[in-house]
Amino acid sequence: MSRSAHPAGPRHADVLPEGHYTAPPADLNALDPRVWSRTVTRDADGVATLGGIPVTRLAEEFGTPAYFLDEDDFRARCRAWHDAFGGEADVFYAGKAFLSRAVVGWLHEEGLNLDVCSAGELTTALAAGMPAERIAMHGNNKTTDEIERAVTAGVGRIVLDSFQEIVRVAHIAERLGRRQRVQIRVTVGVEAHTHEFIATAHEDQKFGIALADGQAAEAVRRVLKLDSLELAGIHSHIGSQIFDMAGFEVSARRVVQLLAEVRDEHGVELPEIDLGGGLGIAYTSEDDPREPHEIAKSLSDIVTRECAAAGLAVPRISVEPGRAIVGPTTFTLYEVGTLKELPGLRTYVSVDGGMSDNIRTALYDAEYSVALASRVSTAGPMLSRVVGKHCESGDIVVKDAFLPADLAPGDLLAVPATGAYCRSMASNYNHALRPPVVAVKDGKARVIMRRETEEDLLRLDVG
Repeated sequence: MSRSAHPAGPRHADVLPEGHYTAPPADLNALDPRVWSRTVTRDADGVATLGGIPVTRLAEEFGTPAYFLDEDDFRARCRAWHDAFGGEADVFYAGKAFLSRAVVGWLHEEGLNLDVCSAGELTTALAAGMPAERIAMHGNNKTTDEIERAVTAGVGRIVLDSFQEIVRVAHIAERLGRRQRVQIRVTVGVEAHTHEFIATAHEDQKFGIALADGQAAEAVRRVLKLDSLELAGIHSHIGSQIFDMAGFEVSARRVVQLLAEVRDEHGVELPEIDLGGGLGIAYTSEDDPREPHEIAKSLSDIVTRECAAAGLAVPRISVEPGRAIVGPTTFTLYEVGTLKELPGLRTYVSVDGGMSDNIRTALYDAEYSVALASRVSTAGPMLSRVVGKHCESGDIVVKDAFLPADLAPGDLLAVPATGAYCRSMASNYNHALRPPVVAVKDGKARVIMRRETEEDLLRLDVG
């Protein structure tokens, strides 16, 4: 790798009004444990390691870009969520964050359930041996085929998202001679403190049946009249990347009010309440997420208090962490290519991946951290923007970061907290090949999703 010096860009971010930093960090070589997986450290030579394996060796064996997943960290986070509720709640891993057969196996072994939202995710879950009764099926527009496959498999619950879906699921279950357990997803009018496109509980959006105007109550009436459906409870999801529990408190209060109305009208106390997921993780050192045991206590206290006020027995709680489990376990490793200094602004650092392996910065204006991983540096800070190789000006991986001023082509950069919604939303834009996912455990690395090849692309192109 080349180690030639690169001219430094601006030393302070105050020249960049839209920047997120007021000063460079005290140590450019430090790896903040809040944003890196638990076995990431630097070795005696200053090279970042995962599970004891230097990233230089990982890059040599598996190439770049690539996602490297800390299996020990993933399993530990599964156990932390499972243990936080002490068996008094059901933890459903949100498969949309990232799903593979290996991940399903880990979930099964660590005692977690799984929610899926497509036929492909359901197929993956079943192929990897997840018991169907531990699977929940989500989605705002489940096809007839998806519903039929879910009912036939015997999934533990289908989350109903519309009045039409009530009829559709009931008809399919009746035809198949099944009584399908369901929950009704309601929108409770709570808009979480999150990006506009990932706030999902206000009324003006595609998910769920609104509490407003009695729509959710009417959905309950219709389901209770159908012999082929068993109404297990109410489902609510208020957004993503949430740190403030206040939104969950308002949501729980409104859902419990609905449960009380159901009891008063129908004489039925529904046994379940699902508060969804959306708990935030640390993408930068400025993020301060709560630990699972804190979240579990807060949610349990909220539901218990609201049920006591309504005179209801406390239903069994379900939660759906996806990002909160897999997000921090993974980093993406890139190789530096072109560096382009814009005097008085910043230096553009181009890497060999980009929006095809991480669309979140372009899509959600997401923020990430980044570190020089293949060595340490004593050079001063250089205000940088890490960008991809795609033909889009919005192809940005990390908007603003301080990197060493001697950064050079061939260096390796690692972007942490890329386990959720990066590989699962990856694309073949510009006919890029989606990177592999490599799991590391006990000093050994293995591919759990291989890198795509040009042959894969041509195989799909039938000419």
